[in-house]
Amino acid sequence: MPAPIPVDDDGTVLRLVARDDGPALAAAYRRNRRHLAPWEPTRSPRFFEAGGQSDAVADALFAHRSGSSLPLVLERDGRIVGRVTVANIVRGAFDSADLGYWLDDSLQGRGLMTRAVGAALLLARDDLRLHRVQAGTLVHNVGSQTVLLRNGFERIGVARRYLRIAGDWQDHVLFQALLEDRPLQPPTIPLVSGERRRDRPGTPSGRKAP
Repeated sequence: MPAPIPVDDDGTVLRLVARDDGPALAAAYRRNRRHLAPWEPTRSPRFFEAGGQSDAVADALFAHRSGSSLPLVLERDGRIVGRVTVANIVRGAFDSADLGYWLDDSLQGRGLMTRAVGAALLLARDDLRLHRVQAGTLVHNVGSQTVLLRNGFERIGVARRYLRIAGDWQDHVLFQALLEDRPLQPPTIPLVSGERRRDRPGTPSGRKAP
């Protein structure tokens, strides 16, 4: 993983999760609990505690060392304000992975997640040497679908009752990006979107969400 990657002109960077990020991640999840609840699996109380997130970070770094995940965080002004995870990496004939992401509610509509996903795709192609990245969103999650489409993903179908989100099995729209199809560059969109689009979280197409 290279040095932290800037995603805007205000100091927001994308970087690898660190061993001591547990308390900051717990604070970020507590701050965004209501914002994320409709888009994620039901979380246990421990998920929002520093100890729970420290355990999750340890698991994420173990997966990173084993080559099955690239766990990234967005950091701004010393706070964690989002996550991007390239997860469930499978090598061999597949050479593919799942993508998941979320952004702090206070930073919605600025194009930050579009840029962060673009940077993660560059890492997936150039550092991880992946062929394909897939992602899934809830059918009504137009903001997350926009993030994917702006990054060159194509819609490949709808999976019925695909993941249990907010306590219910819900349909998901599935997308894929073939990384060697074209040169990837981080999207060049305005730093602040005039339409104030909501960059809702995207759920990985695999069995786990970050």
